[in-house]
Amino acid sequence: MESMEELRERLASLEALERASAVLSWDEETYMPEAGGPARAEHLARLAAMAHDMLVAPETACLLDASSVRPGSIDSAIVRVTRRDHDQAARVPTSLVAEIQRHASLAHPIWVHARERNDFAAFAPVMEKTFDLARELAEHLGYRARAYDALLDQFEPSTTSKEVDGIFAQLKARLVPLAAAIRERARPGEDAVLHGDFDVAEQERFGLQMIRKFGFDLARGRLDQVVHPFETSFSRDDVRITTRYDRTYLADSLFSTLHEAGHGMYEQGVAADLEGTPLASGASSALHESQSRLWENVVGRSLGVWQHFYPELQRAFPGQLGSVPLDRFYRAINRVKPSLVRVDADEVTYNLHVMLRYEMEQGLLSGEIPVADAARVWNDKMEDYLGIRPPDNSLGILQDTHWASGLIGYFPTYALGNVLSVQFFNRAREEHPEIDEEIATGEFATLRGWLEENIYRHGRRFDPQDLVRRATGGPMATGPYLDYLERKFGVLYGLSSPVSP
Repeated sequence: MESMEELRERLASLEALERASAVLSWDEETYMPEAGGPARAEHLARLAAMAHDMLVAPETACLLDASSVRPGSIDSAIVRVTRRDHDQAARVPTSLVAEIQRHASLAHPIWVHARERNDFAAFAPVMEKTFDLARELAEHLGYRARAYDALLDQFEPSTTSKEVDGIFAQLKARLVPLAAAIRERARPGEDAVLHGDFDVAEQERFGLQMIRKFGFDLARGRLDQVVHPFETSFSRDDVRITTRYDRTYLADSLFSTLHEAGHGMYEQGVAADLEGTPLASGASSALHESQSRLWENVVGRSLGVWQHFYPELQRAFPGQLGSVPLDRFYRAINRVKPSLVRVDADEVTYNLHVMLRYEMEQGLLSGEIPVADAARVWNDKMEDYLGIRPPDNSLGILQDTHWASGLIGYFPTYALGNVLSVQFFNRAREEHPEIDEEIATGEFATLRGWLEENIYRHGRRFDPQDLVRRATGGPMATGPYLDYLERKFGVLYGLSSPVSP
């Protein structure tokens, strides 16, 4: 027991370093003056090196070996997760960890300026180095089939690109014909009511009101504005979410806010007794994305939720929405139309954006796609997948922050999260049939309570695949998600029969 107490104390110090880094990273993207970038990059690199050294130190390995734990206990989970983290980290030189962090910190403002100026040439050298570092990291981590697997495993443990390929094939088999069938029935201007002049302060007020009712605790979190929205947490009682505002397009901030609130509620729902341990965060990126997509789409774009919130939104924007009926608004927020920007994409075509990025990352990592050709390849793939070609790089390859931040291997988890979001929602509704009726009256405690009990409170205590089985009774499956899309959009677009082969 003494060894376990020493291990817990050491891990609490390690977590403090990591949370301090998270504070600095959050500040870097929200309030830090631009000139502070180089110094902040060095601070973050040194903190990353310190945390890495503490994790891989012989003292940590000795404590792991000496700790006696009861099977199935929280301590046994701490040992299991820490051992995995230790064994992976031990393969990577501290100097590389520091360099990856330093590069990501310096790369972010370069990406911001390149995006603003539509200047891919300014970002290309940064992107080249990002993939060079990712390739080096993958070689140190090791892999069986593809280098990409080593990076994917950082975000979705024990998942391989071969498995992702299989899931994407299942999604494409039904989504492509569904999108084609909808395209024949789509009408111009379906989302016109979302475009206009929407006061930013009123957008913020309404978004805060909505996420507060969902269950995001503003006494334990806050909302700020950034270029590319994200969520981060410094403890379960200090969770930061961000959004961006477009005065001319209401849906941008609204659904970004709901998305990040889903991430935030997950972190706020982690059990208090996991605080200060490596278990005190989401189980995996796909599990995290399942929550952001559940609250953004399955709940946030449902007819029921707007039966409750739409009158308040009309009062917020009477000139823009006062005379727009609920049915028209509901169709607008669910219109299916190929989009240039991933975060603006509808539920039917969104995964095609993810597949494009997944293929790009595979090609860039292997060298099959030279960075110099990446913008052209991106545009060609957009044309192949979605039938549209970006007019510039700001709406093309420069739209996401991931390749500045070094998040190579993250993109597939968005699609995996989509799949899981419906599995979780369906299981919650099976156990609590009243959920649909409650959503329509602005009550979310039953749904949120199910998620807290079955997912949130466990943090990283269980392996992601085990957690999915515990919550749903089976493994991840694309069927429920695809059925949901065909049913929902079949009604919206008057499709009389299933369109899948």
